Amino acid sequence: MDSRINNSRSETWATLRSLRNVLTLVCVVLAIGTAVAQTPAVGAKAPDFTLDTPTGNSVSLDKECAKGTTVLVLLRGFPGYQCPYCVKQVHDFVEHSTDFAGKKVNVLLVYPGPPADLDQHAKEFLAKQSDLPPNIKLVIDPDYKMTNLYGLRWDAPHETAYPSTFILDKNGNILFEKISHSHGDRTSAEDILGQLKAN
Repeated sequence: MDSRINNSRSETWATLRSLRNVLTLVCVVLAIGTAVAQTPAVGAKAPDFTLDTPTGNSVSLDKECAKGTTVLVLLRGFPGYQCPYCVKQVHDFVEHSTDFAGKKVNVLLVYPGPPADLDQHAKEFLAKQSDLPPNIKLVIDPDYKMTNLYGLRWDAPHETAYPSTFILDKNGNILFEKISHSHGDRTSAEDILGQLKAN
């Protein structure tokens, strides 16, 4: 009788150990599957996304690229205040909008931040600029959809995203990228125009 009880206990413990191993494996697989995406590299196709402008119009990256070369700029957006480096960078791009238009280049600006009132914060941000020309659009990323898709979430207090710039061809392939891990290290319009000449 005792040997049967001991055998039964041994089998129970063996089953529990096996179950624990299976659960551990499932957790590892799920963790890998939900890990932050990798930033797409030069030569790769930029993942498509659709985001809204602050006034509610949908903009698709693939549709923007179909018009021709697209400069995709991920700003810091609203980390709790209007980032002065973002204001300066966007102002620079707006000032060079005719140079971009002359090369049939569109600029898509992504403004991430916490979802509460992000559209209003983006409108306040745009009020610091002259009107955006037709070849420059700004979309909001309130749930970090694009930011996470591109593996660019700067997940720290008072941060949103690593400021980044990509040049995409009409098929959405990445021709150039610059990822900044500081606030002020931004691409200028002249940097981009120089890259466009080189490509």
